[in-house]
Amino acid sequence: MKRILMLTLLASLLLGCGGGRDVKTLGVEEFAEMAAKKDVRLIDVRTAAEYAEGHLFGAENIDVKDSLFAERIKGIEGEVAVYCRGGRRSLKAAEQLAASGCTVYNLDGGILAWQKAGKPTTTVETDVFVTHMDDGLVKIHALLHASLCIEHDGQVIYVDPVTQLRGRTVDYSAMPKADIILVTHEHPDHYDTAALRQLTTEKTQLIMNPRCVELYGRGQAMKNGDQQPLVGGGSLVAVPAYNTTLEHLQFHPKGRDNGYVLTLGSLRIYIAGDTEDIPEMADLQDIDIAFLPCNQPFTMTPEQLVRAAKMVSSKVLFPYHYGETDVSVIPTLLPEVDVRIRHYE
Repeated sequence: MKRILMLTLLASLLLGCGGGRDVKTLGVEEFAEMAAKKDVRLIDVRTAAEYAEGHLFGAENIDVKDSLFAERIKGIEGEVAVYCRGGRRSLKAAEQLAASGCTVYNLDGGILAWQKAGKPTTTVETDVFVTHMDDGLVKIHALLHASLCIEHDGQVIYVDPVTQLRGRTVDYSAMPKADIILVTHEHPDHYDTAALRQLTTEKTQLIMNPRCVELYGRGQAMKNGDQQPLVGGGSLVAVPAYNTTLEHLQFHPKGRDNGYVLTLGSLRIYIAGDTEDIPEMADLQDIDIAFLPCNQPFTMTPEQLVRAAKMVSSKVLFPYHYGETDVSVIPTLLPEVDVRIRHYE
């Protein structure tokens, strides 16, 4: 009888918690392989301040000590990889995730062990969304100013990739090559031939406004109103982006530049490009995630962005391209919207 009890206890310890789901502690190399899988959700459970100092590329930040941690992990399913500084906080988070039905991988020794092994860290912030049409993950990485990297179902999509701006650089050599590149217009903080050459392969679908195609000598031109499917799945619509303030019309004339509506599975993502709060925004339908620019004289003031956000009616809003504009007031002006401010600059 004692032997049976001991075996039962041992089995329960090995299985962890959560209806037979595992909490597996992995060394650095095994963890790196697991975290790199496209359908594994990577979570840094340290504080926002710790995360900002450096984290694993692709990790989203959900602080296990935050009072809203249990609420924020609701709905997370499948395989999850977690880490903290030394491994204790992430084990606590792993137990909660396993209890909700996830299979969880915990990094033994945390980010300290990762760094000791010579593995890289980054300050690029990542947000993760679920597209319920195919139950896949959409990972959005905030790179620089208006530069984004979006991953979905093995696709790697870059938007306005730029190598250097205002003393900050993006090392694209350490990042995956592009399946798709979208360029909104030819200004140097959006159109960078060095970044395009570094990211492009012979299979890359390069989509730009007509002027950029003319300048670069190749690529596929899309003008306002054009629609097309994307390599590997999804679809794209080019939408207007322009200035309306009289003394700013020369920056982005109507009809020249693009914004884009990108559909990946069930998610519709609006990337506005350089624009003011134009009336065409009210025609956009079912937008889940919106990227709206906020810097004058080239794009919008915070007040204009608020008006634009109300027209677009997205569930999640990222102010971006904000230069030295103070966007910290925007969440208070849009209390009904999930406003996320990332450090692009």
